[in-house]
Amino acid sequence: MYSVMALEFPNQSRSYDNNGKRVRFTGHDGMFEVMFFARADALRNPADGEEPYLAAFDAAREKIYDAARRIYLKGRKAVYTLTASDLT
Repeated sequence: MYSVMALEFPNQSRSYDNNGKRVRFTGHDGMFEVMFFARADALRNPADGEEPYLAAFDAAREKIYDAARRIYLKGRKAVYTLTASDLT
């Protein structure tokens, strides 16, 4: 059994994944780095392209981080993909 620390997002950087039409960001649980993706539907369907996706992510950043924390507590994995249903 392991202890789950609080998932934090000390690095505010994010990047656009053109192939997946999603935004990539990372969280940290102690010394563990956790990769997240926020799909277009979680970003209120931004216009296609890097700038609209990143702007949509920034506008919903706290809501996305809250959803990432909730989903992470369900079970630790290395990669998560957030969808619109995760943000409700």
